[in-house]
Amino acid sequence: MRKRTRKPKKRVCSFCVDKAVAIEYKETDKLRRFITERGKILPRRISGNCAKHQRLMTESIKRARNIALLPYTIE
Repeated sequence: MRKRTRKPKKRVCSFCVDKAVAIEYKETDKLRRFITERGKILPRRISGNCAKHQRLMTESIKRARNIALLPYTIE
């Protein structure tokens, strides 16, 4: 018998769908979706972001952490 391999569904960048020009560090509710429960930033293959928006999102999360809008670790 042949094994059928299933192609995973291609994730779509949520920022490209919304046509977001910039990702603001002040929008903490949006940024929290891309952080794990331990406080790590989700990788691109899991979050589904394109490379451009992943870089912008990572930079925004780091800025928000620096001025204490987001925690470094979540307890």
